[in-house]
Amino acid sequence: MTKYYVNNTPQSNGDHDVHTEDCFSLAFTLSKTDLGHHATYDLALTKAQKTFKRANPCPRCIGV
Repeated sequence: MTKYYVNNTPQSNGDHDVHTEDCFSLAFTLSKTDLGHHATYDLALTKAQKTFKRANPCPRCIGV
């Protein structure tokens, strides 16, 4: 299972990005919440959305 984090500081568009533990962008995230280990990205995203309605996948993590 993969460990996930959500950025506590929203992007300029209001989104809070959800990252995998090995995401390059996570290194530049100053304030983040540990979402724990999840079997799928969708499960981690659902957990993040309980705190941040505008939690969305990190483009790097999902390969966009």
